[in-house]
Amino acid sequence: MKVVLLQDIKGTGKKDELVEVSDGYGRNYLLARKLAVPATNSAINEVNTKAMAKEHHKQVELDNAKELAAKIDGKTYVIHAKAGSGDRLFGSVTAKEISAEIKRVSGCEVDKRKIVLERDIKAFGTYNVPVKIHPGVSAKIVVEVVSE
Repeated sequence: MKVVLLQDIKGTGKKDELVEVSDGYGRNYLLARKLAVPATNSAINEVNTKAMAKEHHKQVELDNAKELAAKIDGKTYVIHAKAGSGDRLFGSVTAKEISAEIKRVSGCEVDKRKIVLERDIKAFGTYNVPVKIHPGVSAKIVVEVVSE
């Protein structure tokens, strides 16, 4: 018996998957508990439509990530920070501040968690900072920390 699963079932399959199960298991367990529906043409078409929509959303997300990477890749962002004693940086420059500067200058929204800093920047100077926008899509920006 072929059924379309309505939720993940351990040992049987994942949600929206078309699986072949024994008649008794399908009728007495899956269908009775509304964990699956019989694999009719309409159910199969619905599964295919959901799969195509999911694939389309992934592609749109990837295209948006590539567009964002093209906008910010190689650009220099200047961050003004307070100078402490001995012309040293007072505090540190974090990914949140870099994200805010990217948004202010470029108008592009970059989540602070996507900015890869090994540790916060604690000295004046120029730093190459990678930004992982999407799996497989990254950009490198230059962050210049100067005294106010």
